[in-house]
Amino acid sequence: MTLPIAQTTVHEHHPDLTVVLTYDERFLRRKVLIAASGERFLVDLAQTTSVNAGDAFVLEDGRTVGVAPAEEALLEVTGPDLVRLAWHIGNRHTPAQIAPGRILIQRDHVMADMLARLGATTREVVEPFTPEGGAYGHGRTHGHDHSHSHGGHEHAH
Repeated sequence: MTLPIAQTTVHEHHPDLTVVLTYDERFLRRKVLIAASGERFLVDLAQTTSVNAGDAFVLEDGRTVGVAPAEEALLEVTGPDLVRLAWHIGNRHTPAQIAPGRILIQRDHVMADMLARLGATTREVVEPFTPEGGAYGHGRTHGHDHSHSHGGHEHAH
């Protein structure tokens, strides 16, 4: 049996099917996925793409498969100076979901230790993770190249 193939994505509010993916799983180019209904399909995009909640894969038969964020093991970061904490999180190119009164990041004991040293309170939570998109137009805050000069040396990620 041949799997239905999705080669494009759209923003879709009423998809025919739904697939639930973690933040890391939502960064893909070619992969077999399983919709919540149990139907398997092949994603075969032209380039590696970051898909977000509300995006949908378009199957060759015209049906759409909406993307929903999966619940993940996260750290909730709170503290008296969230702007400063957000700066330190961003300085480490860590994906972060910014919400009123808190920041969510993927669980990482090194980040938790650093944040505690900065006066943050962290709490383990399990929630859908939809971090802010990158400033470079690709939806991710890491894996981009922003070569530029830093005091005489080149710097690329």
